[in-house]
Amino acid sequence: MAGLEALSDWPGAVLLREEVALYAAVNAAHIFALALLVGAIATLDLRLLGLFPAASPAVLAPPLVRVAAAGLLLAVLTGFALFSVRPVAYAQNPAFLAKLALVGLGIANALLLRLGPDWRRLMARGAVSLRLKAAALVSLLLWAGAVFAGRWIGFLG
Repeated sequence: MAGLEALSDWPGAVLLREEVALYAAVNAAHIFALALLVGAIATLDLRLLGLFPAASPAVLAPPLVRVAAAGLLLAVLTGFALFSVRPVAYAQNPAFLAKLALVGLGIANALLLRLGPDWRRLMARGAVSLRLKAAALVSLLLWAGAVFAGRWIGFLG
């Protein structure tokens, strides 16, 4: 816990606690990042599940993956800044811990999907395998759960 307490003394954390407008801006940036991340992922997952059949996965996937990656990077940066304001409290919050677990599982699912042979077949031939459909469904559930857990943090903190 000493490391977490030290994090709360980081000048960025102190500034965020003292400047309400800055905290609000970082919080808004975090929500925007989540919108980019989950919006891009949900669109791709829904395509893999059969919606938007006219949209070629080979055309749709690359920009959506880049948008999701940018959203993830921004979410991690802004999330860390928000976490630094009250790290001890957040580290003890079950909703926060659930959010981290769900985000980690969502990232692992995405990496396994992208590194597998089914993804290469999807990009080459547009073939959506049962494994890709299952991964897309799991992805939707994980990211929806992460958003829900993230919103629940305030109710348990």
